[in-house]
Amino acid sequence: MARLLEKYRKEVIPRLQKELGRTNILSLPRLEKITVNMGVGKAIQERSRLDQAVQHLALITGQKPIITKAKKSVSGFRLRKGMEIGCKVTLRGKRMYEFLDRLISIALPRIRDFRGLNPRSFDGHGNYSLGLPEQTIFPEVDPDKVSFAQGMDVCITTTAKNDREGRLLLELLGLPFRES
Repeated sequence: MARLLEKYRKEVIPRLQKELGRTNILSLPRLEKITVNMGVGKAIQERSRLDQAVQHLALITGQKPIITKAKKSVSGFRLRKGMEIGCKVTLRGKRMYEFLDRLISIALPRIRDFRGLNPRSFDGHGNYSLGLPEQTIFPEVDPDKVSFAQGMDVCITTTAKNDREGRLLLELLGLPFRES
């Protein structure tokens, strides 16, 4: 079993019941999915960048990414509808908890000048989004083989009804928020 999933069941659920005043475990907020997205704008000129981003995302998440395509044409960016411009992975279950555990314990502390996550990045429904500056903060990616730094977006979707419940859940799971 994933270490973070075990922590959720043994430590977080009782704390959430006490803090939120609920006895029904199913009414408590829990993680639903984590979506990791890499937008590779330079893929228009260089297809190899998209291929490398797909390989890195597969290494980081342990799951094969799907390639995303442009929905609209934008002449200013020389972009046509249907061009491949990124990749994404949706994690659920055990893989989701293992990825979040590696993000909290290994990747976030390796970010230069990291002072904590922005507590205002919630969407109003308890879901949290964060941007990572480059893929080399994950130990699975060999920095010597990386030809370009590529950032990524991580969206954590919860079943929380509001931002307060979502933040409480993520704080108890170990996400390091900075003081607002």
